[in-house]
Amino acid sequence: MGKGRLEAFSDGVFAVIITIMVLELKAPHGAELTALMPLIPAFMSYVLSFVMVGIYWNNHHHIWQASRHVNGAVLLANMHLLFWLSLFPFVTSWMGENEFAPVPTAAFGTVALMCALSYTILSRALMGLHGQESTLAKAIGKDVKGWLSIALYVTAIFVSGFGGLISFSLYVVVAMIWIIPDRRIERLLHTPNKPNGNSAP
Repeated sequence: MGKGRLEAFSDGVFAVIITIMVLELKAPHGAELTALMPLIPAFMSYVLSFVMVGIYWNNHHHIWQASRHVNGAVLLANMHLLFWLSLFPFVTSWMGENEFAPVPTAAFGTVALMCALSYTILSRALMGLHGQESTLAKAIGKDVKGWLSIALYVTAIFVSGFGGLISFSLYVVVAMIWIIPDRRIERLLHTPNKPNGNSAP
């Protein structure tokens, strides 16, 4: 089956997620700059989540560039990813409003971890559909960055009891790992005379 509707639906969900997140930022009642000080944790949480959702949107776009069609397993895997991404506004608000308290910060990490795992599942489903010689499979390779991110999320969840800011810092590290767009798929798609003469079966 074609991928057009899946891409359009997913883009809509990403847009709604980002919109809801910014709506959770409440304007202060005061008109002085000092009135913004209590909002700093919430704003920090929003910026981190915006960057993370943006990274997922960017990578999501790239995997569809390298894919020609989808099947039922891919549709379910994509919905699984979108479910966990849709929880970002809730955990972002909870963590920010409670100034990186252990439980909300661990909850944020749990959602981030599940997003990473569900994205890995989606990638594997697409690779299974298109084959190990496809552009997608060659671009993802061993996915070192993906597995490193998962390890950092697990670590952040466990250390949240010692300090929410420590966990928040680890989340920032993960975002920094991914902030530079991954060009592997683009390079393979635009390389002339690709091996086996295809970009994706």
